[in-house]
Amino acid sequence: MSDDNIIIDATTRIFQDLCDPQTVTNAADASWKTPLWEALEESGLTQAWTPDDLGGAGATIVDGFDVLRVSGEFAVPVPLAETLLAGWLLSRAGIVVPPGAMTIAPARRGEQLTLGNDGALVGKARDIPFAGEAEKIAVIARRGGTPVVALVDRAACAVSEGSSLAGDPRNSVGFDGVVPQAISEPVDGLDEDALMQMGAAVRAAQMAGALQAILDISVEYSKERVAFERPIGKFQAVQHNLARLGGEAAAAIAAAGSLADTIGRAERFDDQVFLEVASAKIRVGEAAGEGAAIAHQAHGAIGFTAEHILHRFTTRLWSWRDDFGSESVWAVRLGEMVAARGADELWPMVATQ
Repeated sequence: MSDDNIIIDATTRIFQDLCDPQTVTNAADASWKTPLWEALEESGLTQAWTPDDLGGAGATIVDGFDVLRVSGEFAVPVPLAETLLAGWLLSRAGIVVPPGAMTIAPARRGEQLTLGNDGALVGKARDIPFAGEAEKIAVIARRGGTPVVALVDRAACAVSEGSSLAGDPRNSVGFDGVVPQAISEPVDGLDEDALMQMGAAVRAAQMAGALQAILDISVEYSKERVAFERPIGKFQAVQHNLARLGGEAAAAIAAAGSLADTIGRAERFDDQVFLEVASAKIRVGEAAGEGAAIAHQAHGAIGFTAEHILHRFTTRLWSWRDDFGSESVWAVRLGEMVAARGADELWPMVATQ
């Protein structure tokens, strides 16, 4: 992912002005979300992955991942990632992307929705992020066993109450009897697994940004917090832990960046993309667990309090690492792929990445 471009600068300015973590933490209510979302829509960031001819901004895949990484650096608690993902799915299927907040379904491997002969959906999807706040849901459903993409009005669905570890909406959604507003023809390679891979890539980018943020927060805190008459950052043990945190953040950013570049160049979700997705979700997930633990150790009990911003990042890291498959799920799938190819194919497969 690029480090300095106009999209990163614009995204950063919006979040600095309207989604500063400390300001959000101190807010009395959620009224700040409205101007933030309006600014994101006006700038075209919510439809960065949607082509111009389908109502979007027409940015590149890598640009979209840059936006997601920056959103992770601010622990953004609005469905920007989900709307980008829904726009990507709809546009790949040739469906005009509507304005407003969106999400996707299904979000768990192994779950399937079906489209009956009467044109209505059947099925339930669990752990749908921000379904409670979305206006539309982009879904993959099976019509006669073949995957198609459909656009659904969220108000027509049965949405349960629920939240993630970070307090963001995470809901079960019942689709029984819901007639989609638009249905695509089958698209080669666009199925539930492609959506899981793209979702995992999205979360990897967000986690990479959040890890960079908790590194910066922890370093600053270690300069300010005084114990035994000197800043705790002067203690060798603290320095060692912060160096470990820096290593985890760097590894996550590198893995997420490599994945973004690979998806940006790929025409379909082939074995090369799968290898990058699995590797990135595993490595970034491990970094999230290790990095969050180090950051909280550096802060002590204060990092868990509602008044401190650290928990805004770490609770999302813990939540995001499980979304679209935890590292253990992807490790099993990666192991199955390597075993199926055989020992002689392992090194060529890795060396060509």
